[in-house]
Amino acid sequence: MNILGIDIGTTTVTCLVLNTDKKEIVKSCTLKNDSFIKGESFEKLQDPKAIINTVKTAVKEVCCDIVPDAIGVTGQMHGILYLDENNSPCSPLMIWQDERGNEVYKNKKTYAEYLTEITGIKAATGFGLTTHFYNIINNRVPENAVMLSTVHDYLVSILTGKKPVTHSSGAASLGFFDLEKLCFSESALNTAGISKDFLPEVIKSTSLAGETNCDFLPDGIPVSVAIGDNQASFLGSVAEPEKSVLVNVGTGSQVSFVTHSTIAPSCGEIRPLTDSEYIFVGSSLCGGRAYAILKNFFALCAEMLGGSADNLYKKMDKLSENVFSLTDELTVSCEFCGSRENPSKRGSIENIGTENFTPEKLICGVLKGVSKELKTMYSEAEKLLTFTTEKLVCSGNGLRKSEIWREIFSRDFSLPCELPLHSEEAAIGACVFAGAASGIFKNIKASQDALLR
Repeated sequence: MNILGIDIGTTTVTCLVLNTDKKEIVKSCTLKNDSFIKGESFEKLQDPKAIINTVKTAVKEVCCDIVPDAIGVTGQMHGILYLDENNSPCSPLMIWQDERGNEVYKNKKTYAEYLTEITGIKAATGFGLTTHFYNIINNRVPENAVMLSTVHDYLVSILTGKKPVTHSSGAASLGFFDLEKLCFSESALNTAGISKDFLPEVIKSTSLAGETNCDFLPDGIPVSVAIGDNQASFLGSVAEPEKSVLVNVGTGSQVSFVTHSTIAPSCGEIRPLTDSEYIFVGSSLCGGRAYAILKNFFALCAEMLGGSADNLYKKMDKLSENVFSLTDELTVSCEFCGSRENPSKRGSIENIGTENFTPEKLICGVLKGVSKELKTMYSEAEKLLTFTTEKLVCSGNGLRKSEIWREIFSRDFSLPCELPLHSEEAAIGACVFAGAASGIFKNIKASQDALLR
């Protein structure tokens, strides 16, 4: 059997077909998500119609001679778009990097700080309902909008021709979510003045959203409810969750592990995984993005000096090979974009002396800084563990492509590291979920055992 997995990322869209018998990706297509549109300085916006067109192109590429037996969908979390009564977008997609929640609202508090104070539930800029609250207050909700949706839930509605619903993994990313009851907190919504009727129905189980009824795939293919990309990456990476800690380095970075607790430490969040399971998630806004920021800095230096900026990543990687033999190192904090808890926080470079401010040590400092930030979160959350960790699973392109970076993480966490069986972990996780939701496999564990080992 073949399962189609679709992942709508911030910068790319990936579609792949995973064969359940061979445990192999038999077709794959990754396209640039070139859908950003201009807005105000604090906005981060993408065009949902452009995203769907990119998805269609990628799906047609991988399904040109294959009819999948099931479809799984995942996508970037936290962001929202508005839909009209015909389930058509009437706004841009306001993504997780959107900063309107950090604008000042009342008593010198930001919108996110104000919401946290009045509801008692942590709100952050980029969370869908923080964005929605700002839009309500500033009359930015389109007049013809009847509901809000994540981009991956919207795609499922396109695939099935049905009104969007949302899995608990995606709903929790919007904010004001009751983790024990797995539903939006009505008291928090009422306090914030947000209508529950404007939100999608929450699906708590591993289940289908419907069957295909669209113009770019045959009718009747089972389509699972979409899940958040963090949870999808976990499902697609971690074959043995009872032994493993997952670190992921993409645009941002995360550290995750399974827990039974619904009470989050200050360093991170508890998110629904599947059915009655949860994961702790510590998130950094800069993961691979920190390395990209450094690369752009070097490109500007090269331009200033009249040199070439070609192959900078390869040159940076080469310089990092001495990372474990360096002395008098630079200490780099990579919170260049702040943190969820403190958006105004910024990164820093410490221990600069007369001899050590070099490209090599700056590169190594950034690589170590990304790892150190996640390790600090993990150390604060270890009390939530109910098992003995035996391995560190390293996912995301940043870690998959860099053996040096994996070794840095392995040393910081004092755990042996391994790579997931498959690349494109989020799309694979969507396949794992769809395999269970469609009945191809008995449950999530059986799906993971069959596809990841």
